[in-house]
Order: sequence, then structure tokens, then C-alpha cells
Amino acid sequence: MKHITVFCGSRVGASEAYKDGAILLGKELVKRDITLVYGGGSVGLMGVIANTVLKEGGNVIGVIPKFLEEREISHLSLTELLIVESMHERKAKMADLADGFIAMPGGPGTLEEFVEIFTWAQLGLHQKPLGLLNIDNFYDPFIAFFNHMAEQQFLLEKHRGIMLVDSSPAKLINKFYNYEPPAVKSYLKEDGQI
Repeated sequence: MKHITVFCGSRVGASEAYKDGAILLGKELVKRDITLVYGGGSVGLMGVIANTVLKEGGNVIGVIPKFLEEREISHLSLTELLIVESMHERKAKMADLADGFIAMPGGPGTLEEFVEIFTWAQLGLHQKPLGLLNIDNFYDPFIAFFNHMAEQQFLLEKHRGIMLVDSSPAKLINKFYNYEPPAVKSYLKEDGQI
């Protein structure tokens, strides 16, 4: 586990606990010699975690689309800043660089990034661990919705376990080391027919 991609908000949120959680996660990454990969911004929880990792002597790779970089919200002190053409390219690059993924509290963009990477795992496009850092129970309603999808048979039980959850950065990363991806989803029967 050398690189972890973190999805998080471009705002700090209503609770001081979110900022504190970003600081704890940043320190934990440095303690384990894990490079932070993230969206390249200098604002919100994105800026907090990047600043923490840099302050603690760690490495940070930011990936930002050109249109956001041009708005001058990119972080100018990163170990490396990769400028890409689109949001799609950004997500693909962040996925390629990652050995695992963590979603911290954030808005629709954070959820969209996490759900896409979850779906890729479900389809067998990667076998990397992914988890929710459930600071101050932020993700409880989201977790309940995933449970509802499973209960209503839109999510296989074996795929529900793709989403690792903890409120502690250290415990969540520990779960990454023990993660075993589920078998790849298939609609084909043994004879190759649908």
C-alpha cells in the first residue's frame, strides 16, 4: 500500500470533526509512508489533508482538470501536480495511481467518485480496497441506503462487503490490508448463455 486516493469535499463542512478527521488521516498516511493522491485542490477538506501530509513530511500527488487549475484553486506546493483535460481523465488517473481508495465527508462529487470506483470493483475492473471514513457518523444514511439496495436485491450480498467502513483512519487502513475482493459479477450461465 504505497498510494491511497482520497475523495473529499472542497468545503470543510459544518462540523469541526471533519477537519480533525482530515488531519488524522493525513498524519496516518505519513506515518505509514503512504503517498496521498487526491483532486489537487487547495480548498476545503482537500486542502486540509494535503497541507497536513506536506507539513508532516509526506508526499502528495494532485490530479486536477485544466479548467479548475485555471481558476487558481489548485494547490501550488504539492510533490506533484498532474493537470488533465477532463473530470473523467482525473478520475481515471487517480484510480490508476491508487492502491486503495478512501472517501471522507463531502458533497455530490465525492459520492460520485466513490460510487464509480465501487462499481468498477463490483465489475472486476480493479481489486483494490475502498472505504468510507465515517467521521461523526457522516455516512450513516449512505450506508443505510446500500443496505437497502442489498435488501431489495439490487446489490449482491457479496458486493456489499466491498465498502469498508470505520471512523478511525488507522483502523480503516488496517482493514485495507486484509481485504479480499469478491468474485467478479457475471450474468452468464456455465454454458456461456445469458
